[in-house]
Amino acid sequence: MDQQEARRRLEELQSDLDRTLATLEAEDAGATTELSHVDNHPADTSGELQEGDRQVAVMENAASQREQVLAALARLDDGTYGRCVDCGQELDEARLDARPEAARCLADQQRWESERV
Repeated sequence: MDQQEARRRLEELQSDLDRTLATLEAEDAGATTELSHVDNHPADTSGELQEGDRQVAVMENAASQREQVLAALARLDDGTYGRCVDCGQELDEARLDARPEAARCLADQQRWESERV
């Protein structure tokens, strides 16, 4: 992927993530509307807590992906975009096409993920 196309896609992705996060924050995502966790309807509270947990997970995922996008833009600026941050090998074009924010080759990404578990 050429550098201009990568920058365009990354900046577009960043804008999308910024809008998503702003919308979720404006909606007070993850917060419960109950004044107390003691409720006459336990099923309602359970469903509300599940929805809040789901919203928090979406926000955390979007924030994490945004950080990855910003790191990829920094790699574009310093001339290291498209190379694995661990081994230095050039990333596969298909990988960058699917995930323009990718920082690692597949082998190093799998190793990195298995170490985080």
